[in-house]
Amino acid sequence: MAGMVESDKIDVGFSGKRCIHSRNCVLGDPHVFVPNAPGQWIHPEAASVEKIIAIAESCPSGAITYVRKDGRPQEQSPVVNTVRLRENGPLAVHAEIVLDGETSYRATLCRCGASENKPFCDGSHNKSGFAATGEPPLKDTLALEARNGPLKVTPTTNGPLKLEGNLEIVTGTGHTVDRTQRAFLCRCGHSANKPFCDGTHKKVGFVG
Repeated sequence: MAGMVESDKIDVGFSGKRCIHSRNCVLGDPHVFVPNAPGQWIHPEAASVEKIIAIAESCPSGAITYVRKDGRPQEQSPVVNTVRLRENGPLAVHAEIVLDGETSYRATLCRCGASENKPFCDGSHNKSGFAATGEPPLKDTLALEARNGPLKVTPTTNGPLKLEGNLEIVTGTGHTVDRTQRAFLCRCGHSANKPFCDGTHKKVGFVG
């Protein structure tokens, strides 16, 4: 399910392919994002532009997007590119993400290896019993000269996610694991050095 719901001041887009049901939208304002509605469930006219933008930008998967019509700026790339490690769950990326030739600002990428919607998370980690800490050991790294800019994300064939660009990898509670301009992050679910790849995808025959 995908599409754009229009209103006078703001249009709201939804991509079912990217949604991980974090429920930030329906909890943020159930009048705008109506839970369990049988038909149209997005009603942009039910709240202020600012509130809708705040809810949309809190959607970690990027499933909720918007186009504002009041002449003010659209969604901006963040000041700091981050990958947040979800406990027993996906990689939540907030950056100027360049993936498959398209640019977006938010995405949740599979790291359990079981998603049917790779490289995106589809919630399969909940069923597969995937276990991976969101609080791995921290590295002693120097600050980057620049912390934003394009972040190229490449799902390598049958291998890890290659990330190229200024990047801070952070724990679920916000502590910095690593600061880097190039990282290979596990997406087979079996690395002994999560979130980083250790080559185990070759031994387990990961396909993706």
